[in-house]
Amino acid sequence: MSSNSPVNLRVLVIIASTRPGRLGPAIADWFVRAVRSDAGSDATTVDVADLADIALPLLDEPEHPASGSYQHEHTRRWSRTVAAADAFVVVTPEYNFGMPAVLKNAFDFLYHEWAWKPVAFVSYGNTSAGTRSVQMAKQVVTTLRMMPIGATVALRIADNVHDDRVTGSAALDGAARAVLGELSRVARALRPLRAGTDPTAVAGPVPGLTLGEARPGDLAELLVLQRCCWVQEAIANDTLDLAPLRETLGDLTASLTTWRWWCVRRDGRLVAAVRARADERAWLIGRLMVAPDQAGNGIGSWLLSYAEGQAPAQTTHCTLFTGHRSTSNISRYERAGYTLVTTADTPPGSVRLAKPRADQPTSAVGHGVGVG
Repeated sequence: MSSNSPVNLRVLVIIASTRPGRLGPAIADWFVRAVRSDAGSDATTVDVADLADIALPLLDEPEHPASGSYQHEHTRRWSRTVAAADAFVVVTPEYNFGMPAVLKNAFDFLYHEWAWKPVAFVSYGNTSAGTRSVQMAKQVVTTLRMMPIGATVALRIADNVHDDRVTGSAALDGAARAVLGELSRVARALRPLRAGTDPTAVAGPVPGLTLGEARPGDLAELLVLQRCCWVQEAIANDTLDLAPLRETLGDLTASLTTWRWWCVRRDGRLVAAVRARADERAWLIGRLMVAPDQAGNGIGSWLLSYAEGQAPAQTTHCTLFTGHRSTSNISRYERAGYTLVTTADTPPGSVRLAKPRADQPTSAVGHGVGVG
C-alpha cells in the first residue's frame, strides 16, 4: 500500500424486486462480477442486500424514522446494514412506470442512515429498460439527502438477458465499471458530510469530532499527519533523527499489532491521533498528535485524557516521553498532572514523564520503559 492508497469503501448492491421469477439476482450477480477487479484495486468492498431476504414488512415503526428510535429487530438489522455502507447500487425493475413498492418501503424505514451517500442505478425492463423506475426513485433518494450519480446502466431484457442470465459484453461490463468508478469518487468526496451524522460521534472540545480505533484504511493519512506534527519537534530538538519522521507505512501497519491506536476525525478529516500499550504496571502513551491548524482547541488534552482512561486494570500509572528540549510539551504534560522521572533507560535526547492513575496513590508511579 502506498501513501496514495484509497480509503476503504463499502458499496451495497440492493436487489429491489421480490417478485417470484425476478431477474434482479441475476443482474446483481453480473454487476458484482463485472466490477470485482476494479473494486479490489480501489479498496472497495461490494456487498449485496436482497430485499427478498431482508423481508421488511410494510413500515411498522411507531416512531418517525428520523428519530432513530426503532422498536423492531428487523428495522435495527436493516439500519446496521445501511449505516455500514458508504454508497449504494440499486438494481431495480420498472412496475407500471414506477419503482417497486418494496424498494420505496425499504427507503422509508430509515432516514439518517442514507444521508450524504451516493447512489447509482442499474435498471432493467422492456421498452424503457427500467428508466422510469429510476426517475421515480431519484425523487425519493434526494429527499433522503442521497446523491444520485450520473453514471447508470439500463438493460433492455430482450437485448441483454437470455436464459435468466445477463449476456455480458465489453461495452456493458465497461458501463458497470464506470458506475463503480464514479460512485467511489463521489463517496470519498462526501465523507466529510457523512461524518456529521456518524453514530460514533463523540462530545469533544470542538464540534464534528469522531473518535475510534485506527483501521488499516487510516494509516496513509496517519503517516502524513505524523510527519506534519513532528516538524516542530525536529526544530525544537535540532534533529531530524526522530522515529516518527523515519517511519514508513509498513512500520505503522506493524505497530497495530503491538499498540492500540485511536484516530480523531473532524467532519471526516483526520486531525489527531494517539497510541498506547501496557508494559507490566505502566500504561505507555505515545504519538499524541494534533494537526497544526487544529492546535489550541483543546483536542490534545482531551485525547490524552481519553487515552489515560483506556488503561487496563493491572496498570498503576501512565507514562510518556518527549524531546528534552520540547519545553512546550513538557509544560503541557505537567499541567495534566505528569512529573519528570529520571531513569537510566530513558532514550537519549528524551525525557520521561509519569503520573499515577486516578485511583492509584502517587507512590505507585514505577519505572516502566517504552518508546513514545
